[in-house]
Amino acid sequence: MNPCYPALLLLAVVAASPSFAQDTSKVDNTAINQRDRHAESATPMDQPNDAADIRLAAAVRKAIVADDSLSTMGQNVKLIAAKGIVTLRGPVKDDAEKARIEAIAKGVPGVATVQNQLDTKH
Repeated sequence: MNPCYPALLLLAVVAASPSFAQDTSKVDNTAINQRDRHAESATPMDQPNDAADIRLAAAVRKAIVADDSLSTMGQNVKLIAAKGIVTLRGPVKDDAEKARIEAIAKGVPGVATVQNQLDTKH
């Protein structure tokens, strides 16, 4: 008998159990993704290729990621930097995290304005 068989059988039983099923409503970003498909909505693909804008985006990203108090969602927000304007998008944990990320972005040298379009998860 294959020595991995008992472990595989246990994994199959756990995966098939109703309590193991994931609630997909918590990870469904369909509405947000549809919003982002409109031409008037800025997405990371709209990030200008200008060297100064790329440096600014990198500096904002570095500052956000350096804050260990932020959730993984918060550290992975979408951002676009263009001519000193930073647009923040994506889901975050709560209103406090939304405000914290905006404050971090505003504190980065070279940021003139922050457009906070972050969504809080409830």
